[in-house]
Amino acid sequence: MEFKIIVDSSSNLTKDYLDNEKDIGFAVAPLTISFDGKEYVDNEKLDVHQMLIDLSKSKDHAKSSCPSPQDFLNHLDGATYYFIYTISSKLSGSFNSALIAKESSSIKKDNVFVLDSKLVCGSIEMMVIKTVELIKQGLSFEKIKEQMVKFRDSMNLLFILNKYDNLVKNGRMSKVVAFVANLANIKPLCYGEEGEIKIKEKIRTVGGALKRLVFNIGKMCKDVSSRVCIISYTECEEVAIELKEMIKKAYNFKEVKIVPNRGLAAFYSLEGGIICCF
Repeated sequence: MEFKIIVDSSSNLTKDYLDNEKDIGFAVAPLTISFDGKEYVDNEKLDVHQMLIDLSKSKDHAKSSCPSPQDFLNHLDGATYYFIYTISSKLSGSFNSALIAKESSSIKKDNVFVLDSKLVCGSIEMMVIKTVELIKQGLSFEKIKEQMVKFRDSMNLLFILNKYDNLVKNGRMSKVVAFVANLANIKPLCYGEEGEIKIKEKIRTVGGALKRLVFNIGKMCKDVSSRVCIISYTECEEVAIELKEMIKKAYNFKEVKIVPNRGLAAFYSLEGGIICCF
């Protein structure tokens, strides 16, 4: 096997994601959520719905932990060249763990490419999709690396949450942004920029926020015809389906897909959370 792609579980992907690509390896390094003395490993075995129920009953300060360097090292085998994509380094230590794994590995360092997505969820899946596309075009490892940095820098993320509790408690939002986001009469449309969470618009209803999300896609990305749009949701599939139809009506994306949030993404977005990557 020449190429292998490794991501962390903030991507919402499971280890079987590229099973149809027999010549490209794939692996997922899990993050972990901890509260009430129990660890919830973010892998395909995790019952996300039950975790959220347990979380709603807990009075403990729940927290998340990034994959260890060993978690990445365990997957650095079976290929010649490796691509490792992680959640934003400003939200987690996953990127640093991947770098340590690279330096600790016996594999030639030039054959391991570690890239900070600067975002989360669907953005990492988009990077995997793009990497597979470039591999199939027959590009060299060096050329793919160059293209992936450019692609990473072109990605966008917008999101709407009902609750910001875990983002605030775990220091993933600035105090000013958190204060505005938690105002009772505000339903902010937020975005990711250079790995940080910021507020794009202050809106009063979920319906209004969805409309403004769709509008801002066109403002942030002029040509979407070759792009995939990925909507990640937590316990609100009907809203995700509605948003998908709104986006398909307004734009000619190559594909618009909806994906349920898994452990880490569900932990931070909580029930009703919608994350749109494009």
